[in-house]
Amino acid sequence: MNTIDKIKTRNELADFLEVPRKKLSYILYVKGVDNLYTSFDIPKKNGESRHIHAPQKDLKVVQKKLADALCTYQKEIWKRRNINPNISHAFQKGKSFITNAKIHRNKRFVVNIDLENFFDSFHFGRVRGFFLKNDDFQFSVEVATVIAQLSCYQGKLPQGAPCSPIITNLICNIFDIRLLKLAKKYCLDYTRYADDLTFSTNDVKFLEIEELFFEKLEKEINSAGFRINEKKTRIQFRDSRQEVTGVVVNRKLHVSRVYYKKTRAMAYNLYKTGEYFIEKDTQGTINQLEGRFSFINQLEWYNNKLYPGNKKLIFNNLNGREREYSQFVFYKYFFANPKPLIVTEGKTDVIYLKAALKSLWKEYPELVSRDKNGHFEYKIAFLRRSKRLAYFLNLKEDGADTMNNIYNFFSKNGGEKYPNYIEVFRKLGNRFPLNPTILLFDNELSNKEKPVCKFTKGKISEEQREELNSKTWIHMTENLYLLMTPLINERNESDIEMLFDNFTLSKEIDGKKFCKKDRYDTDKFYGKEIFSKYIMKNYSNIDFSGFKPLLSDIKIICENYKKKM
Repeated sequence: MNTIDKIKTRNELADFLEVPRKKLSYILYVKGVDNLYTSFDIPKKNGESRHIHAPQKDLKVVQKKLADALCTYQKEIWKRRNINPNISHAFQKGKSFITNAKIHRNKRFVVNIDLENFFDSFHFGRVRGFFLKNDDFQFSVEVATVIAQLSCYQGKLPQGAPCSPIITNLICNIFDIRLLKLAKKYCLDYTRYADDLTFSTNDVKFLEIEELFFEKLEKEINSAGFRINEKKTRIQFRDSRQEVTGVVVNRKLHVSRVYYKKTRAMAYNLYKTGEYFIEKDTQGTINQLEGRFSFINQLEWYNNKLYPGNKKLIFNNLNGREREYSQFVFYKYFFANPKPLIVTEGKTDVIYLKAALKSLWKEYPELVSRDKNGHFEYKIAFLRRSKRLAYFLNLKEDGADTMNNIYNFFSKNGGEKYPNYIEVFRKLGNRFPLNPTILLFDNELSNKEKPVCKFTKGKISEEQREELNSKTWIHMTENLYLLMTPLINERNESDIEMLFDNFTLSKEIDGKKFCKKDRYDTDKFYGKEIFSKYIMKNYSNIDFSGFKPLLSDIKIICENYKKKM
């Protein structure tokens, strides 16, 4: 069964999604889908609230698989019919608020229309009916019903669930085509970004037919089961500021100066007091502020590509707005980090540590906990290297330079490229970082060619070096600590793999033995990535006693920092 449209029964749907049949039945008929959601409000930039209904883990996994299957099938339909979709720009790969706004750039008239209670319009019967009757699906009653059950919460598609975006786009396909035909009839361009409809034109005669256009548009919208939000309907003229999904589109795409200044003021208040407000008494979160910075930055990147020659997109050439975002990113990860942060040399180190914590959770309640359902919560965080961190802080996804560059932001030796942000934040608000940042190295201090030896050169005193030799960790500066793996069996060096017992290290997989070197004979050996996956999958049966000294050191560092505060 290659495509989802061939499915005839609930069991076939479970098999197609690779979900155990009993588990699907349990979600639907024992636990009940409506009992598997967490609901909360997030404030919108206009001061109102958006209601979010997020599925819990078991349901979310099933919904994600269903959403992926529907997206894949949608692409197959487009390919089969030679369609290059350019109407809906929300929740589509390769589309965004930027591609949506771009179509309406430099127009004489821009018309914005908002659909009222968009997600609530997709009720259970509408979702079920679509999958029953749509020519591309025509599911059986059983399958259409199950998909609607899995997708809906309290009888409607919820905001915050993986299935909602793709299903709304599928159902709105005919609606979009009808509106596009209407737009073309009146010489307008049309796009939709979720519940935001935008029309634009350079036709000077648009105002003469405006009333007739709106009359026919409202008829189409109502017949499709939607209603216009009159409060958010407006025509924007060329000689005023024209915005589409928050983007100014008069000439080049950009955010308004007011939006940028307000974002910068919010960040300043956050750095100074530890909090900021969006509207009056509505306190904002750090993630919301990051969303604003990200919104601004995406337009910066777009304009850099639109007008080549401005600069290359590399850390050395950050402009003023990007520097603001860089400062915020550092604040989020290294000053206001809600948990102690571990930065490792390699990606697999994180997997080993997480597996060890899951195995030894009873012995280290300060570092990890497990709830009654067996789900673990780590009380320490691990830095996830990303393209964003590489761009804004020069913390590369691979390589040992990351540790040096982190240190540069904590010292006065980084120059203009690496401002001492910790000192900036501390002086601005007379506050201290919330939690320690721990740089974890393999214990190879005696070898001048190894990362930890190169890193410490010129950064620590002889006294600190002696301290490292005796207890494997030191406090470097502010909330920054250096930690090395413990030495094993009186050896002079150690790496994190040496903390496993010989039985685990000698594990054969597909007739091959583990090799921790970067280069090896792939016919005889397997590498760290396969080994780390084996470790995480079998953590409950692996001896992690060799990790206890390392975990104890992390615990002690956390306690040490609390005392310093």
